[in-house]
Amino acid sequence: MLRYTLMRLGIFAGCFLVAWGLVAAGIAPRGLGGSNYLWILLLALVVSAPISFIVLRGQRDRASEQIVQRVERAKAGFEASRTQEDEVLDEAAARAQGQAG
Repeated sequence: MLRYTLMRLGIFAGCFLVAWGLVAAGIAPRGLGGSNYLWILLLALVVSAPISFIVLRGQRDRASEQIVQRVERAKAGFEASRTQEDEVLDEAAARAQGQAG
């Protein structure tokens, strides 16, 4: 998961540098007034998103599998806790019924 995030940040940083270079060279348009860096940031985001989607497909799938495994372990832990709680409540109800009868 961390590897995917770092790779995605790397692609964004590369796109940011390329966008900054294109704007500085006058190839890409400049932002309005003082918004030049915001323009470069938005341009880098728009360009890096599809690149990350295509290039990091395998890494994203592996990260997704890790997340699914964590969720399944958490569900199993919750189910085990719930089962133990139910058993304790059933035993307490049986004892209470035995004492009342």
